[in-house]
Amino acid sequence: MDLLQLSITLIASMFSFLLFARLAWIRTGVHRSRNATGKTVPEASGSLPIIGHLYLLSGSQVPHKLLGSMADKFGPIFTIKLGVNRVLVVSNAEMAKECLATNDRVFASRPKSMASELMGHNYANFALSPHVSYWREMRKIIVLELGSQHRVQMLQHIRTSEVKASIIDIYKNWMRNNKGSSETVKVDMKHWFGNLSLNMTLRVAFGNCLSLGEQKEDELKNTIRSILQLFGAFVPSDAIPALRWLDLGGYEKRMKQTAKAFDVVIDGWLEEHRKKMSCTQQEDEGEHQVLMAALLSRIKEEFKENLYGFSTDAIVKATCLAIFVAATDTTTVTLTWALALLVSNPVVLKKAQEEIEKHVGRDRMVEESDLKNLVYLQAIINETMRLYPAAPLSVPHESTEDCIVGGYTVPKGTRLLVNIWRIQHDPEIWEDPFEFQPERFLTSKKEIDVKGQHFELIPFGSGRRICLGISFALKAMQMILANVIHAYDFHNPLSEKIDMTESFGLTNHKATPLELFVAPRFLTDFYRVSP
Repeated sequence: MDLLQLSITLIASMFSFLLFARLAWIRTGVHRSRNATGKTVPEASGSLPIIGHLYLLSGSQVPHKLLGSMADKFGPIFTIKLGVNRVLVVSNAEMAKECLATNDRVFASRPKSMASELMGHNYANFALSPHVSYWREMRKIIVLELGSQHRVQMLQHIRTSEVKASIIDIYKNWMRNNKGSSETVKVDMKHWFGNLSLNMTLRVAFGNCLSLGEQKEDELKNTIRSILQLFGAFVPSDAIPALRWLDLGGYEKRMKQTAKAFDVVIDGWLEEHRKKMSCTQQEDEGEHQVLMAALLSRIKEEFKENLYGFSTDAIVKATCLAIFVAATDTTTVTLTWALALLVSNPVVLKKAQEEIEKHVGRDRMVEESDLKNLVYLQAIINETMRLYPAAPLSVPHESTEDCIVGGYTVPKGTRLLVNIWRIQHDPEIWEDPFEFQPERFLTSKKEIDVKGQHFELIPFGSGRRICLGISFALKAMQMILANVIHAYDFHNPLSEKIDMTESFGLTNHKATPLELFVAPRFLTDFYRVSP
């Protein structure tokens, strides 16, 4: 069967190659006639027929580091071939600025993918939608309902309650295991961060609708994790479309099943919110804080009769899914790396704890009003995102017309990858770029922030496609990290250093769990739990 599948694959691939080679030849001729004097972007050597440079991605090195090594050889701007797709790779701040600022409008679109089609309700997912009128309308709504300072403030109670509940859960676990002794308890903090981020995001999107029962709630969380995994998977037919009918790896089948499982739950929540909204003309303030209800209301107001070919349900479900993918995974990734770095650098951890005690004290948890004073903590998070950006390669962009980048002509339809990891480890910008030095954001780099205007540090991206949840994400990460290192001491249970291996995927997860010995730092009253 393996030989048969290989034979079919080769036949299909050859057909695909002949077809697309012809189309590419025609398109190249058009571009050459339009830009006879333009320079062609250098292409990395080693491209093979049909697959291009895809074979390079099958090695043990994660893609952002592989492309970083290629940038050392070919320069800060070069192209590669991923199947039939030509991809522009930029690897320094100057080239990133040209793409995401100077040519922001040109590169504002997204390429098509199987995941966006099957799990994003046929591109109703605004984060992965092409740069069309629908995307522009949805962007306005998301800015108002998630990204504005007013909305971030309104959601404060969710962040606060979820963080406090999770902090207390660790204490209860410690009590059960040690019966109040001063010993430690082992906790997988990567898993803990993941559950906290997921619970927080679910409440932001759906409010208090999570009356599913423990089994169904676990099923939902597993479904969401599957969605996150599938969005980051390499799908062969995205590179060579003619292979889609083979469904190599079973991705199409899995995506359809996962999307259906997610819809079963979310359809029930949609109906609940519709019933609540129909019972009163004026929704209460609490209802407005739920993203799903806000979307139902906003879409009705803003879109009028034109839904751009989508149903209201499809738009709401796809948008909620986009929030899950953007918020849950990236927050977990950043906090896991941050704590791993702190435990590996106990002097930095101690300094952060002392800053919190100075401004908060030892008798209460950190409140959001305290965060503005915790500048060293903010520097730690900035340095973590510099060293381990949650998305080390930008979500792909696609050019909608010819443009000039770095003096080279970039044809319409070219895909763009910004190597954020390489930019944020550039030795020409960052002294000791591989060292964990939060102090740099209080001294030599104190003017640099992560909000998309300083291209030396763009973990959230930049331009029209910048992450719209920056303010919410920063508040959540600061609140979680401040409270957990204030409430607990952490120690590595192993004699060797913490494993800092990175994993493959859309987001840059720590490849292994982060199991640490945890012990409370304060007396029982701090945790408001009876012994």
